[in-house]
Amino acid sequence: MRRLLFLNGIKAFEAAARTGSFAAAGLELNVSAAAVSRMVNLLEQRLGLALFERKANRLVLTQAGRAYQSGLTPIFDALASLTAQVTAPSSLRVLTIGVGHTFAMRWLIPRLSEFRSEEPDIEVRFTTGGASVPFGEDWSCGIKLGTGDWPGLVAEPLFAGDLTPVCVPRLASGLKRPADLRGPSLIRVAHSPEDWPIWLKAANLARINARGPEFQFYGQALQAAADGLGIAMGIRPYIDDDLAAGRLVAPFDLSVPKGMRWYLLYRGFQTEQRDFAAFRRWIMRAASEPAARPVKRIGRTAARN
Repeated sequence: MRRLLFLNGIKAFEAAARTGSFAAAGLELNVSAAAVSRMVNLLEQRLGLALFERKANRLVLTQAGRAYQSGLTPIFDALASLTAQVTAPSSLRVLTIGVGHTFAMRWLIPRLSEFRSEEPDIEVRFTTGGASVPFGEDWSCGIKLGTGDWPGLVAEPLFAGDLTPVCVPRLASGLKRPADLRGPSLIRVAHSPEDWPIWLKAANLARINARGPEFQFYGQALQAAADGLGIAMGIRPYIDDDLAAGRLVAPFDLSVPKGMRWYLLYRGFQTEQRDFAAFRRWIMRAASEPAARPVKRIGRTAARN
């Protein structure tokens, strides 16, 4: 016999642990903060251990509380997902992907027709993702650039975030070696100021300072490069299609790891859901296809210039 202990108290505890306060949990559960506190107290009494340390203005999970919450949250997520599946119309199959604008525009959308041809009954929906956006409760999966450390989520690598300069062919004709970058305008991305220094150091050109127009996002910088404004630091997979089409070229056979990778993120229980499983199979296969133009990949150490 399965013995479930005081489900209201468990639900109240999980919400308080996840949100960090009885008040926030009360708003989520549509009860008062005092009611949440009482239910958590009753749960602690029945378990015979403390789940929270009550501080003056905040809650701090005990070791037991952390262990309990880390197991409960995925269970509630799975329950919510299962409920949504059961109550959805049988004809409606929806896959919600949290993804940054640039990744969607430069890699995912151009290939989405391939997935649609394989799974025409799955409706794909994009929602705002990106490195600074937390994983949404309604997401089927997410795609993020990082180091692979997202607690509570499965992170499967898709691409290495390798860096190499790109520009239009007209500008590339004047670049015979990396040292020729001392003159041209080097386009920068505001949220990734380390990209040019990483590559220039690997090319033994650490004394060169990247000076040129600065844009907020990679997509803007790469569009500026395609319009001939200067040389942008390209990152895979954003540059793959432009290189294949000849809109941009990589003038140097030097690709340097950024120190991050692109990952497919999802909750463990998602692997049991057929729509996500189909998307996962497809994107892992698509990501394994070779880049448009192989470039010499080295570490962040010396390279001939």
